[in-house]
Amino acid sequence: MKVLIIGGNLFIGERLSAQLLEQGHEVTILHRRDTHSLDPRIQNLQADRNDAESMKAALAEQRFDVVFDNVYDWERGTTAEQVRASALAAGPERLQRYVFMSSVAAYFTGLDHTETNPLAGDDCPDLYCRNKAQSERALFKLHQQRGLPVVTLRPPFIYGPRNPFYREAFFWDRLLLGRPIVVPGDGSRLMHFVHVQDLVTCCLRVVEEPSSVGEAFNVGNTRPVTQLELVHALAAAAGVPAKVAHVPREIIEREGGNFMADPLYFGVYFDIPPITMSIGKAVEQLHFEPTPFQDGLRQTFEWYQQSGLRQTNLDCSFEDRLIALAAA
Repeated sequence: MKVLIIGGNLFIGERLSAQLLEQGHEVTILHRRDTHSLDPRIQNLQADRNDAESMKAALAEQRFDVVFDNVYDWERGTTAEQVRASALAAGPERLQRYVFMSSVAAYFTGLDHTETNPLAGDDCPDLYCRNKAQSERALFKLHQQRGLPVVTLRPPFIYGPRNPFYREAFFWDRLLLGRPIVVPGDGSRLMHFVHVQDLVTCCLRVVEEPSSVGEAFNVGNTRPVTQLELVHALAAAAGVPAKVAHVPREIIEREGGNFMADPLYFGVYFDIPPITMSIGKAVEQLHFEPTPFQDGLRQTFEWYQQSGLRQTNLDCSFEDRLIALAAA
């Protein structure tokens, strides 16, 4: 097959493109750069997926059997109209699959979501959640109107080797220095995860499974974990004890704690209201078997140790201030 990956040069796309090559497929990635650092067999297309005319021009002379739409522009956002334009530029009538990487965030908030639960409304205050939900609705409308063979995947937090976000490494950098980890509140807030390889496996299976067309799938671990469980699981993967310091969220908020950029206190984007889900549909239809969380964390820690990315000269003054204020 001829396969296009939109946004294929990081994390998910890197692993997905490698496995597609192993299976003998012809792979192209589309991104804003004029070259890539992946396998030289992978062809490169340059376009801005947020620009409909750019996408139309880049894909005008191309034909693909499968498209994996994996990219979201965190700086500008990626709207439903921009996603719809990408699907139309790829030629809905010619495709076997259009696989859209959505998110559990499309539900906005809540626990134990199934795929039949409503997605976030058009008035949702969170831009990312709103864009993902609206994008899914636009693609399923194209499925109904023009036969677009769409499949959407709704992963939670994605972890694993080569994670570009400062998440697992945030904690290991501190745990290996023997530092206490700031835990917001009582640490009971739930978080749901999926290993990057599990997500890639499901990407490939929805292409193979005929019944996947027109469907959405929650893809994640068997169960969520609390923030406190996460810290202890990360410590166990590193083979060190976990020291925790509970800090009320009102103190974190008052002092300017940020969940997306410095001053970070619990990794990038990790302290948000819980959104969890049921994965029964993916287990049944895609024969999905999640990687045990502790096994996945051990694999990720091995990569982290070899990556040369460990930070030892940390500025933890903000965290120390939070801990002191909580103690007082």
